[in-house]
Amino acid sequence: MSMQESSGVALWRQVADGIERGIADGRFAAGEKLPGEMEIAETYRVNRHTVRRALAALAERGLVRAERGSGTYVEAQRLAYPLRSRTRFSEIVGAGGHEPRGQLIEAGEDIANREIARELGLKIGAPLIRIEAVRLADRTPICVSTTWLSAERFPDAGHVFANVHSMTKLLGHYGVKDYHRASTRITAAIADATDAARLDLPLGRPVLVVDATDVDMLDQPLVTKRSRFAAERVEFLVENG
Repeated sequence: MSMQESSGVALWRQVADGIERGIADGRFAAGEKLPGEMEIAETYRVNRHTVRRALAALAERGLVRAERGSGTYVEAQRLAYPLRSRTRFSEIVGAGGHEPRGQLIEAGEDIANREIARELGLKIGAPLIRIEAVRLADRTPICVSTTWLSAERFPDAGHVFANVHSMTKLLGHYGVKDYHRASTRITAAIADATDAARLDLPLGRPVLVVDATDVDMLDQPLVTKRSRFAAERVEFLVENG
């Protein structure tokens, strides 16, 4: 395949359009790794700089994602993510045909500020466990979450999460058989450098920030969390009832 500037379309745009057609017609499936830069350059008879510009343009549009040291992958379609009284990341991702994964970033001690104390029904300054984690669907990071729990009620929660990789299983470890969402607040923001790196996003990309508190079946607060979702990878479905 040979590209010509005389067509009036820049070479990098012709390469990007060709790859996009391949994604649209199924030659490159969601989650699949694209050929390497050298192979693409040979296919389109252009230099690697042209290929890099084409891939960068596709990444800016959310069609592909570059993983450091691994390659470039076709982005999956947006994950339909229902927000309901019973919201479970693993169930939602699994229902979409993907493998849910949770990875602990870090866990540590914290103290309750006014807002967290109110959400968890604790005194200001009460000891907390803070858990930072990234949630993935297959290989794709979907959200980064910061979760706070009472250190008195859930001692050693960070180590438990490191073993079970699931908030539902963590709560089950402490005898919580079921729980539901008491409140959800959604805002928009731009990913900071830390979240962009953890979500494998270019700087400046939008995230959807979900602040939520979960309670047990007696409406006693369990956890409060702030999750930052890659906006281009999810679509929230707000369900009544």
